[in-house]
Amino acid sequence: MFSKCQQAAALVAAAALAVCAVSPALAHHSFAMFDQAKISTKVRATVSEFRFTNPHSFVVVNVKEGNGVTRYALECSSVNMMSRAGWKHNTLKAGDTVDITFYPLRNGKPGGMLKTIKVADGRMLSGW
Repeated sequence: MFSKCQQAAALVAAAALAVCAVSPALAHHSFAMFDQAKISTKVRATVSEFRFTNPHSFVVVNVKEGNGVTRYALECSSVNMMSRAGWKHNTLKAGDTVDITFYPLRNGKPGGMLKTIKVADGRMLSGW
């Protein structure tokens, strides 16, 4: 039989293992910041920056609104998921004109989650 000390050590080890197993799930954020009930449709934009990075890529665009220009940061999926959908590190470059659809931020600030983008060569790509 095991001593009380050995039983306690086994219990602590099991608890530590359980915490390690769920920690990746705890690290991911919610998508509640995006209003997925609304879609900003077919917005013409100019690419300012494309960050093909993990854990999430970003497309930063400038959109003409009235007499000014508004900068939008649009969150995308991971490099792995985007690569499988046809994206490459050089899919977008600064100055490209694109058509985008996205789920806006709930707080009304410029930005959101990219749904689709029509790139300069005519391809339609998904942000997720």
